Amino acid sequence: MTVLHPQPAGGLEGSGMEHRELGTTGISVSEIGFGAWAIGGDAWGPVEDEESQRAIERALELGIDLVDTSDVYGDGRSETIVGRAVRGRREQVVISTKGGLMGHHRDPEREPVYDRPEKVVEALEASLRRLGTDHVDIYWCHIWWDHDEETEAFLEAFARLKRAGKMRAAGVSTDSLDHLRHFHRDGGVDAVQVDYSILNRAAEAGILPYAHEHELGVLVRGPLFKALLTGKFDRTSTYPEGDIRHGWLSDPRHAANVATVERLRALDRGDLTLGQLALRFVLSHPAVTAPIPGGKTVEQVEENAAASGRPLLSDELLRAIDEVAPGPAALT
Repeated sequence: MTVLHPQPAGGLEGSGMEHRELGTTGISVSEIGFGAWAIGGDAWGPVEDEESQRAIERALELGIDLVDTSDVYGDGRSETIVGRAVRGRREQVVISTKGGLMGHHRDPEREPVYDRPEKVVEALEASLRRLGTDHVDIYWCHIWWDHDEETEAFLEAFARLKRAGKMRAAGVSTDSLDHLRHFHRDGGVDAVQVDYSILNRAAEAGILPYAHEHELGVLVRGPLFKALLTGKFDRTSTYPEGDIRHGWLSDPRHAANVATVERLRALDRGDLTLGQLALRFVLSHPAVTAPIPGGKTVEQVEENAAASGRPLLSDELLRAIDEVAPGPAALT
């Protein structure tokens, strides 16, 4: 269930940041969040910690009060920077962090690691220390592909941590509807975090309808498709080793994605930039609470924040996007 709450104070000059309820949790979040993966410095090229902190502080000035991070982003570096940026205004910020990949990140064999709830509790305790807070607003089991057997440990840990007041809402970050159903079968999670964008609409066939039916909050990662949907890259772009986008160079789908972006660029978008169009597209889905685009600089944050306070995309523009980048319904 998505409920809009216009926030005239503290929003971006000339527009205003709107807020939405995260499912049935009672937690209100800005409809544009701040994704803090890139500031970990381990997957998106070099970053400066001071600039990263300024980016978060600018996001807060513009009314973005949802900050999403993880213990695995830079082995805790991202959480530490987030903690510094929100110091002194903790109650004004919805802190969302994730656990569950750190152990697998350090274990190339990917054997089950979080097999007991105590390990999940320990992971959150470590995150709280880095964040400099006594609780998080949303705690997620991080992206789960093949360790569904660890679900029970997470669900038990979520229950313990909620009772202890160390987390307000529980979620799972996954692109698998089966995993989401497993986590939610007894109402064990309040929200789901899913990869969704104009260039990746798979969630429309499963996770988004399920979340809407069960009134789960939905945060969207990848709404800009690793920044390709900002229009800043083209066929000639290169990416250094260590940048997660380096794999595009050997991906046979990359040329088609670049071509799709060029066609999107040609659409009549009114006064929206290409990146803002991508964010408004995600927000137009009735199941979505908020996208969490990444930001390493103040300029990127300002661009993302300006996508709020705008009307949802018209039916005409949504049809034009469907023609350029069809969703799963159009492909069946």
